[in-house]
Amino acid sequence: MKALILVGGFGTRLRPLTLSVPKPLVDFANKPMILHQIEALKAIGVTEVVLAINYQPEVMLNFLKEFETKLGIKITCSQETEPLGTAGPLALARDKLIDESGEPFFVLNSDVISEYPLKEMIAFHKAHGGEASIMVTKVDEPSKYGVVVTEEETGKVEKFVEKPKIFVGNKINAGIYLLNPSVLDRIQLRPTSIEKEVFPKIAAEKKLFAMVLPGFWMDIGQPRDYITGLRLYLDSLRKKSPANLAAGSHIVGNVIVHETAKIGEGCLIGPDVAIGPGCVVESGVRLSRCTVMRGVRIKKHACISSSIIGWHSTVGQWARVENMTILGEDVHVCDEIYSNGGVVLPHKEIKSSILKPEIVM
Repeated sequence: MKALILVGGFGTRLRPLTLSVPKPLVDFANKPMILHQIEALKAIGVTEVVLAINYQPEVMLNFLKEFETKLGIKITCSQETEPLGTAGPLALARDKLIDESGEPFFVLNSDVISEYPLKEMIAFHKAHGGEASIMVTKVDEPSKYGVVVTEEETGKVEKFVEKPKIFVGNKINAGIYLLNPSVLDRIQLRPTSIEKEVFPKIAAEKKLFAMVLPGFWMDIGQPRDYITGLRLYLDSLRKKSPANLAAGSHIVGNVIVHETAKIGEGCLIGPDVAIGPGCVVESGVRLSRCTVMRGVRIKKHACISSSIIGWHSTVGQWARVENMTILGEDVHVCDEIYSNGGVVLPHKEIKSSILKPEIVM
């Protein structure tokens, strides 16, 4: 089987992290976002993954080369010269996706994190015999999204309603699809949307089916959702493989710590924290609801909550970093500094406090 991952554009919503690497390579729970998907695809027997990309393909491919060998899966790129929306890239990658087997292929949106029940999705797709399957997830506030209206019994999709003003349902497109090769005949090579142009036509022919995603789902393409996604992911890890979570008197709730990280005396870490490779957390530090990426040093008695600390940054002694502060790569926060929602571009030194959310160039 094959799969296409829609990588797309510049990742502006996750700047300043995406100023250092393309968005799918930003770490999430101690590994690049896209690797969570590639590993899930590999686990159910996908042999080739095509990345639909229009930005920095060399960086992506160089990085993923090592994982090709490690995971034993073929990874190739299909590069757009102009942004082609969410359906155009499938037309562009047509020759890579079609082979003589006639097997359906997966399409995934690279920002989505979930438990990836892909095996169940294959069974669902075979059982209904339609042309395409989409994964949907139930949300509390459907008015912010495009809602998928389905037949309760069969999951057959009746229609799509974009940002409904009145309640029509609470299932939204989760960005995970399983499509028969014939779907490619419906897509022209031009900027086009699979959600707005292709799926409604398949639904009108009663050949589109929706499966409700079990477990959690999050689009982690922006900082607040990234932090929420981490909480949901660690919750799921607690249920599925609790041995991967850190334990000890200094740990509260769900925390993941890379084996090469060092943690000092008298720290209190958690809930919902990821500490990456080579990090040094000195004594008396307090961390909650945050991600600390590779090579970061957090000095004595610093306190970090609801924030993302980018690669190789330093947070000084007694500093306080909170309220969706995001430090880009190699940012140095001096001792006793306070950051309230500062968004700091790479390679900066912060010598004075950031008292209200702002971007520091």
